[in-house]
Amino acid sequence: MVAVRPGDEHERALWASGHRWVAGIDEVGRGAWAGPLSVGVAVVAPASPPPDALADSKLLTEARREALFAPVAAWCRAWAVGHAEPGECDELGMTAALGVAAGRALVQLAGRSGVVPDAIVVDGPADFVSGAWPGGGPVPEVRTVVGGDKVCISVAAASVLAKVTRDRLMRELSPSFPAFDFDRNKGYPSPVHRRALAGMGLTSLHRRSWSYVADVPLP
Repeated sequence: MVAVRPGDEHERALWASGHRWVAGIDEVGRGAWAGPLSVGVAVVAPASPPPDALADSKLLTEARREALFAPVAAWCRAWAVGHAEPGECDELGMTAALGVAAGRALVQLAGRSGVVPDAIVVDGPADFVSGAWPGGGPVPEVRTVVGGDKVCISVAAASVLAKVTRDRLMRELSPSFPAFDFDRNKGYPSPVHRRALAGMGLTSLHRRSWSYVADVPLP
């Protein structure tokens, strides 16, 4: 699988404008049927080249992401991953749930490292961070970049950290739900996942407001 290497154009512009702590944010799990919606935040520093193979997590094999996890985590000045649970996705909707997960990631980031970003690059067209900013200080500058996980080093780092963290969580949960093959599909649609839903119905990990549940037996 060939990966496109991200650059640091957006990060350099933010550093040049006086920002010290520049973070990238990316989500994983939006399209899953089961499991959390997860948001990664990765703070990067200038003059610190990223690991050679860093790329959007979707362009990497699972084995390559796992191999990259430790180098990317070590390269980041600070990082964290926050989650919104399936019930929160149902109750709040995806946009608000993204804000919840991002807020939790940022609280975790500050608690673990003391780092509070003063500029953030968010993957995609929507700023789901500003309205969920958890700190008492000013909301940082937020720059939205469509395809940011492919072109921005900070967002690519966040995508790898979030994806591997969520994948590991789904593998840990898989033995409790053996018919659903969560260790392989990570809660995303698959033939095995679909057959298990048809035969056994929804689990506590499933999002119950999604259209796929229309013909699924309810427990």
